[in-house]
Amino acid sequence: MINVGSMIGSGIFLVPAAVAMYLPSWHLVLLVWIGGGIVSLFGALSVAELGALYPSAGGQYVYLRETYGELCGFLYGWTAFAVIMTASISAVAVAFATYLGYFFSFSPASVKVVAVASILILTTVNCIGVKAGAIVQNGFTALKLAMLAVLVMVGAIKGSAANLSSSAPLPALSALVGPLGLALVAVLWAYDGWIEIAYVAGEVKDPQRNIPRSLIIGTLVVIVSYIATNFIYLFVLSLGKVAHSKLVAADASTVLFGSIGAALAAVGVIFATVGSNNGFILTGARIYYAMSKEGTVFEALGKVHQTFRTPVNSLVAQGVWASLLVLSGTFDQLITYVIFTSWVFYALTAGAVFIARRKLPGLWRPYRTFGYPLTPILFIVFALFLVVNTLIEDPRDAGIGLGIVAMGFPLYAYWRRSGSRRRAA
Repeated sequence: MINVGSMIGSGIFLVPAAVAMYLPSWHLVLLVWIGGGIVSLFGALSVAELGALYPSAGGQYVYLRETYGELCGFLYGWTAFAVIMTASISAVAVAFATYLGYFFSFSPASVKVVAVASILILTTVNCIGVKAGAIVQNGFTALKLAMLAVLVMVGAIKGSAANLSSSAPLPALSALVGPLGLALVAVLWAYDGWIEIAYVAGEVKDPQRNIPRSLIIGTLVVIVSYIATNFIYLFVLSLGKVAHSKLVAADASTVLFGSIGAALAAVGVIFATVGSNNGFILTGARIYYAMSKEGTVFEALGKVHQTFRTPVNSLVAQGVWASLLVLSGTFDQLITYVIFTSWVFYALTAGAVFIARRKLPGLWRPYRTFGYPLTPILFIVFALFLVVNTLIEDPRDAGIGLGIVAMGFPLYAYWRRSGSRRRAA
């Protein structure tokens, strides 16, 4: 539920229009969604081995620290706090407030206030206890899966095959490379979140068995859900209408359910964003908690509340910074750096599978990467393509993303000295 709930956020309601705008055929649209799912699945299959090998809180931070060293782990943890986790939380919170505005008249300032309030409420829920956060996660994830299922079933009955026959002739393959790349980046943003369960491995029962299962099964559930939902969008609206729709889920729901369709779609997005943000908030705080235990950030972030048994200080720090990003209005710009920096570290994490096998060849592995070494190699190749392509096509944003990562070097030097003194004491 953590993985599925984190992945199914606002992306499935917003990204399909952008993908359809890039591509001239509904076949290609579905192909890109399948391709993005396969890439994400390859990542999950690779990371699953690390999740079983290092079943402790912190996920990616732990994998990078154990294989590449403390500096690499710290750079990831710093970037996660600066933009990857917190900017994602901010963007999803604003999406929640924007769709809640369908039922209430919110000014731009009110949207920010509601977004911040949603972050603070979900942070409080997760401070109260892991079970409280799990109840919210399970409930909202089940609701949005049910709503997508209803949309698919009704759409399969009321849609028309005529909407699938209006695709334009395909241009030359050389002319499709650029649009396919742009569409795939958008799709991968919708799939992002497949690694979330790894961050809370320290609180999962039988993690050596359940972390790999969660990564793989959760990703497969979302792949099926996304492909089915996008097919129904095309089956109900046609490629042209999807491409020019500002709210594709609302337009499809209006066709299927009449005048209440837009309201149902708004409710769906509200459920999706709450469940997604709860997952990000629950998992992200475990990164800074794990870093504190290693002495590389404030000691207070590693404190566990005596009653609630949760990393309250890490949760609060994350919530405060994400709220400040919402109020500053910079989160929307920062989110463009999230994708770039995330894939830099995704490539390194898949590479960690090879390093771990070389460093610890005799260690028992409860799960071994399916298709090794081809699966992680293909994932790394794609991740590097995405990173290099972004450097070429958008050097400014890529440079700023790398600059945010680079800011971690002086911070690491400071915390290294501070942590050494703390460990000595």
